[in-house]
Amino acid sequence: MTPASLTNNLSTNPSAWYPTSDQIQSTNITALQQQLGLDSYEQLYQWSIDHRDQFWHQMIQRLGIQFQQPYSTVLDLSNGIEQPHWLVNARFNIVESCFLAPQTETAVIFQQPGGPLQRWTYGELERLTNRVANGLVTAGYGVGDEIAVIMPMTVQAVVIYLAIIKMGGVVVSIADSFAPVEIATRLHLSRTKAVFTQVSLRRRGKDLPLYSKLVTAVAPRAVVIPTEIPYALRPGDLTWDDFLSDDDQFTAIPCDAKAPLNILFSSGTTGTPKAIPWTHTTPIKCATDGHLHHDIHPEDVIAWPTSLGWMMGPWLIYAAMINQATIALYDDAPLDRGFGTFVQAAGVTLLGVVPSLVSAWRRSGCMTGIDWHQIKAFSSTGECSNPGDMAFLMALGGHKPVIEYCGGTEIGGGYITGTLVQPAYPSTFSTPALGLAVVILDDQGHASDRGEAFIIPPSMGLSTTLLNRDHHQVYFADTPAYPRPLRRHGDRLVQLANGYYQIQGRVDDTMNLGGIKISAVEIERVLQALPNVQEVAAISSASSGPSELVIYAVLTPSGQSTQQDLQNCFQQAIRQCLNPLFQIKDVVIVETLPRTASQKILRRDLRAHYQGQESMTQE
Repeated sequence: MTPASLTNNLSTNPSAWYPTSDQIQSTNITALQQQLGLDSYEQLYQWSIDHRDQFWHQMIQRLGIQFQQPYSTVLDLSNGIEQPHWLVNARFNIVESCFLAPQTETAVIFQQPGGPLQRWTYGELERLTNRVANGLVTAGYGVGDEIAVIMPMTVQAVVIYLAIIKMGGVVVSIADSFAPVEIATRLHLSRTKAVFTQVSLRRRGKDLPLYSKLVTAVAPRAVVIPTEIPYALRPGDLTWDDFLSDDDQFTAIPCDAKAPLNILFSSGTTGTPKAIPWTHTTPIKCATDGHLHHDIHPEDVIAWPTSLGWMMGPWLIYAAMINQATIALYDDAPLDRGFGTFVQAAGVTLLGVVPSLVSAWRRSGCMTGIDWHQIKAFSSTGECSNPGDMAFLMALGGHKPVIEYCGGTEIGGGYITGTLVQPAYPSTFSTPALGLAVVILDDQGHASDRGEAFIIPPSMGLSTTLLNRDHHQVYFADTPAYPRPLRRHGDRLVQLANGYYQIQGRVDDTMNLGGIKISAVEIERVLQALPNVQEVAAISSASSGPSELVIYAVLTPSGQSTQQDLQNCFQQAIRQCLNPLFQIKDVVIVETLPRTASQKILRRDLRAHYQGQESMTQE
C-alpha cells in the first residue's frame, strides 16, 4: 500500500478525531503559541527546532522548574553535538519540582482489587518521601549511591523513587516480572548497593513471590515491604517499618544537571540490555512531552499501567507531578474489568496503554458498558498498533483521540507523537516531538518519505552515556552523511502524503523479499486484519540467500484452520494488499508469541525457534 493510498484511507476513516476550536484553544500548545506570538502549530514546531535553547528555556519557565543555583547558559555545544552540556552551572534536584502543587491537592489515587479507592495528597506524599530519604541517610547511603527498586508501581514505589533522588542517590529501575538471572544481570551492571522490594505481589488472584527472587539473585541489602504472605528476612535486611525514619522533613540535595538520577535498561530484544543513565535534565523532557503533546493540566488524572522497570514508570511520575496532576495506580494486572471500573471511579482523564493490552480488551469484551466519558485522550506506546484496535479504544471513551507516542529510554520520552491540536487517525503520528528534529533516509542516505528514522541532535532528554556500551558506537558511528550529525534510532518510518507518519517496525526487522525491502510490521498489519487471527509475527528464515518469509500465527478461540488453509489465506492477502511477488515459505500456528516484559514481540526468539525446527527436519 503506497503512502498516497494510505492518506486517502485516512481522509475517509470514520474513526478519525478532529479537535474543535474550543478544544484547540484550551490546550497548553495554544497557550505557548500565543505566548510566543505564533499563528500555527507548524510555526511553533519550526521555532522549537530552530531555537532549541530558547524552547527549553521557555519550557523550564512554564513548568516552574526549581533551581538552588540557576543556570548561566541553557546549552553549551563546545564539546560537540554528541555531548551537549545543558543548564550550565545549574544546581538543583528535580524532585523539588515534583512538589509544586498545593499540599492539599491529590497526588495519587490508588486501589487494590476489591479494596476501597484511596487518595494521598501532595503533602502526604512529600512527608513520606522525606521519611524514606531520612531512612536512607540513617542507613548509611548518600550522594551517588545506586539503589534499586524492584516492585510493582504502587504508591510506596513512587515515594521510594522520589526519596532516593531527593537524597542525591541514583535509582536502579528493574522490572518486578524478571527472573532472578535477569535481576542479577541488572544489579551487576549498575553496581547496586541496596534494594527496595516487597515480599510478593498479587496478580489476578495469584500470589507471586518477589523477595525470594532477589534472594536467589544474591541482591545486596534489601528493605522489604510486607504482604500477607509469610516470610523470613536474610540477616541484614530490613522491614519497611524498621527502616522508615520518623523525621518527615528533608532538604533536597542539590545536584549538577549532568548528575545521574536513574539507571534504566533497554528491553533486551537484541541481547544484553543497555544500561542507560538519566540525568536531572531528563525529567524536563518527560514533563515537556506531558505538558505539550499529552496536554496535561493540574486537574488531570493519569493512569498508565507500567512499572519503574520501564521508562514509562518514571515518565509517569515526572509528567504528572511536575505538571501538578494526579497519578492513578491500580495494583493488579490491567487485563480485567476491575481495571476498567477503577479508571471510571478514579476519574481518569488520560489513559496510557500498550497495543497488546487493547487487543486483549477487544477480544474479551471486558470493558463493555464501562463509563469512560471523562477520558479526554488515550496514549499508545511500546509497540506498533493496528488501526482496528485503536478505533476500538477510541470508541471506549466515546470517540476520544489516541496520541501515538514513540520514543525510547535513551530519549527520555518520545521522538514522534501526536497533539490535541491536530486530527488523530488510528495508528498514525502527526508530528515529531517539539524541540526535536527527525529525518527519514533511504538506503542510499538520501532524504525520503520512507526509510530509517534518524534524530538530528541536540535535544534535552537524549542520552550521552551508557554504562556497558560505547555510546558513540551505538548511536553515532557510521550514520549517513548529512548537513548535520545524525543520531541513530533504528525505526523504519513512512511519511504519508498528508504529512503524518506511520512506524513500520525496527530496521532490524526489515527483510528483503524478491529484491524489495519490507518491514515485518507492514506484513503483520495486513494479516492481523483477517478473520480468526488474534496475533501474527513475520520473520525471515535464516536460510542462505534471499530472505524467506515465515509467519507465526495465534488464532482466536473460534478460529479453526489447517496450516495449509491459513497459508493460502495469508498468501492471498499479501498478494492483494502488498506485492504478488512476496511468497510465504511457511506458517507456524502457536498458542502465544514470545514477548519481553514490556510486551514487545521477541522476533529473534522466533527466528531461533524456526532455525531449530529446520535443523531437526534436515537431520
